[in-house]
Amino acid sequence: MSSVNRKNIICVGILALLAAGSAAFAGEKTPAKEKIPPRKWSDVADGFASINAMGQNGTTGGAGGKTVTVTNQAELERYARAIEPYIIRVKGAIHITPKPNPVTRYEKLTPKEVHVASDKTIIGVGKTGEIVNGGFFIGPDVHNVIIRNLTIRDTFVKGDWGGLTQDDDGLQMDGAHHVWVDHCHFSRHGDGCIDSRLGTTYLTVSWCILSDHNKTFGIGWDNKVTAQLTVHHTWFRNTNCRNGGGGGVLRSHHYNNYFQNLGEGLTAGGGTNLITQNSLFENVNNPQKLCADGKWGRTTLVSTGSIFRNCRGSRDTRGTAFFDPAEFYEYTLDKAEDLPAILARYAGPQESLGQ
Repeated sequence: MSSVNRKNIICVGILALLAAGSAAFAGEKTPAKEKIPPRKWSDVADGFASINAMGQNGTTGGAGGKTVTVTNQAELERYARAIEPYIIRVKGAIHITPKPNPVTRYEKLTPKEVHVASDKTIIGVGKTGEIVNGGFFIGPDVHNVIIRNLTIRDTFVKGDWGGLTQDDDGLQMDGAHHVWVDHCHFSRHGDGCIDSRLGTTYLTVSWCILSDHNKTFGIGWDNKVTAQLTVHHTWFRNTNCRNGGGGGVLRSHHYNNYFQNLGEGLTAGGGTNLITQNSLFENVNNPQKLCADGKWGRTTLVSTGSIFRNCRGSRDTRGTAFFDPAEFYEYTLDKAEDLPAILARYAGPQESLGQ
């Protein structure tokens, strides 16, 4: 059995829970929102996506280009792959076709993905923008892309929550740089909600929800160990494995994330240098776990200010911080205990964005 298939099988540990989706937690109370102060959203990326590097000064997407509104797949694909910069407003639900059907176990399906070229902003209009039965692909050397304020859902093949017959991601990035994923909700995908692979770098994922899924957010697959990324104010909810961990990541900065009802928490291996700050782990198995170092160097995992509630298993740390995020960009930490209320109100698509 290959290591890939073995990993897939391991990830299937709580698929019965995932298949039931959020209904299993329908009785949970939504945190009170009244005391949460209003937030203002910038059109300028933060975190590692804001860095001036590789000939790109921050991540501005389609700024300076034409603004268009799309309501169907043909329009979305036309503008997303165009050479010129565009701000692409997604209005309503766009169903991506064809959607693969189940095939023989371990025979991978070919997903239908919307390919995105450089200098694009793809943003939902208020809370209406949805990508259904498909996702986005950002390929080698593509840069300066913003994916924002969208619900991206349901690429899974019925009966295969383990992702053994398909490679259908909500967002796959292979060798891209300067990408900002903000205020999106990813759920029920065939493979990963987000896969950041093969040296994808200068990436920020912020104010997102990743829910009701198996292999959630895989980072790395980079034998040169060059990837640099920021994940903040993101709500991992009712998911199983690959919840923002990574292998072969040079600088991985996670702060103010809420991990709720997970099969595993953050993992780090393969020479990754991970810093996590002021996050909340609630009902999580192995909330922080070191994996094998591998051939790419010794892994470090530094954790400060986090809260663990009803968690089991590993809370690993190792070494001292390989880097100081504040030397790369400015950021402000919220208190870990405030995250349920903050993210209940502000994570995922916002009515005020994309209008």
